[in-house]
Amino acid sequence: MAHNLVERLTHELGASGVLTDPDVTAGYSRDMMPLAQVGRPLAVVLPESAEQIQAIVRLCAEAGVPIVPRGAGSGLTGAANAIDGCVVLVTTKLNRILEIDTGNRLAVVEPGVVNLDLRTAVEKEGLFYAPDPSSYDWCTIGGNLSTNAGGLCCVKYGVTTDAVLGLDVVLADGELLRTGRRTVKGVAGYDLTKLFIGSEGTLGVITKATVALRPLPQAPCTLVAAFDDLSSAGDAVSAVVREGLVPSLMEIMDHTSIEAAERYLRTELGAGTGSAALLLCQSDAGGEAARQEIAKLEQICTTAGASLVHSTTDLAEGQMLLQARRVVLTALELYGTWLTDDVGVPRTRITELMTACQRIGEEVGLRVAVLGHAGDGNMHPTIVYNAADEDEFARARKAFNEILRVGLELGGTVTGEHGVGKIKQDWLATEIGPIGIRTHRAIKAALDPGNLFNPGSMFSMD
Repeated sequence: MAHNLVERLTHELGASGVLTDPDVTAGYSRDMMPLAQVGRPLAVVLPESAEQIQAIVRLCAEAGVPIVPRGAGSGLTGAANAIDGCVVLVTTKLNRILEIDTGNRLAVVEPGVVNLDLRTAVEKEGLFYAPDPSSYDWCTIGGNLSTNAGGLCCVKYGVTTDAVLGLDVVLADGELLRTGRRTVKGVAGYDLTKLFIGSEGTLGVITKATVALRPLPQAPCTLVAAFDDLSSAGDAVSAVVREGLVPSLMEIMDHTSIEAAERYLRTELGAGTGSAALLLCQSDAGGEAARQEIAKLEQICTTAGASLVHSTTDLAEGQMLLQARRVVLTALELYGTWLTDDVGVPRTRITELMTACQRIGEEVGLRVAVLGHAGDGNMHPTIVYNAADEDEFARARKAFNEILRVGLELGGTVTGEHGVGKIKQDWLATEIGPIGIRTHRAIKAALDPGNLFNPGSMFSMD
């Protein structure tokens, strides 16, 4: 049966579109999360059209073989990891920007379009695609849609779901569903678009997206503030929220993150060696409005006890500071392998989480760096360990789960933007409860009765 399926897939896609060499398929079998289990796929397929995806789905359904959809593999939960005997369906060859409608400020794209390529293309038309995950230079729109990815600009512009108007999705029977619309408003029927966004490929395969664009923001003003203790940084964040300010970006880095970024970039961020936290903000309001917003942020940080406050309108300097935030995960590789968590907490409790992460790091004897999106409370505690040391790996796993537990205790969520994947099923069940899980299973059973799409991701059907 398996051999016959490979032959039929090859007939549909051609020899170059079906990979079966284990040494080759291994490269498509997992994402960036070391904790998640990974299986050995029957084949990896690389379709070039929605019609080919429909054919793949129908053939796999006939053979009873599960499908794991995959983008670029930048995920951090194992959601795109293969299971034994599956077909990994890679969407990176569907990489066309089909339309940029400047009059209606929207674009129509295929799932394999790289996030940064879309942003660059629409900027040439004076427009802006807001979602910007840290991996925006290589992650794809399809992966962003499947995980409801966020990014640094979420505080002002929201996450991926806030920028999507409609989708084309191949369902479990191979039919093509079109959801949503091209209009600004629309409330006809259930919101099926949002149902598929963040579903991690468990309900269907996205083949096209209509996304909303914004006018290109003004060049940003940038502010950096250093704090000698975490509580003062937390006071500043709370005050920003309380005052109703909505900067286009508000990020926080702890001392370990600052140190790693400075070492990697071979530059100083001006925080000083004793700084416990760095707050990085930008305003893209433009002109006098941006200057006033930055001035208010400066005052808030000073009042909260910042030991250093610096603002700049120089684009190069602002980009350098922002780069320091974006490179932290790469920079932590200087110390070992990293394992990043994804916890969302109320913004008033950010520093409680950061303090708890420091304590957990001390308890397990591992370096834990904490950084994240202070503007919306989505934090990324990152554990550094020696991948060759089984004991350290076990301690890293323990720290990972302990951080999730603390996040829930603080009134938060076990994932703010990375998703559940194959590592947080139990935590999802804890967070949403038995009725929530029952409802998820009912939706899955209705749309994918054969449990064809990405079985085992997010939750089990048992």
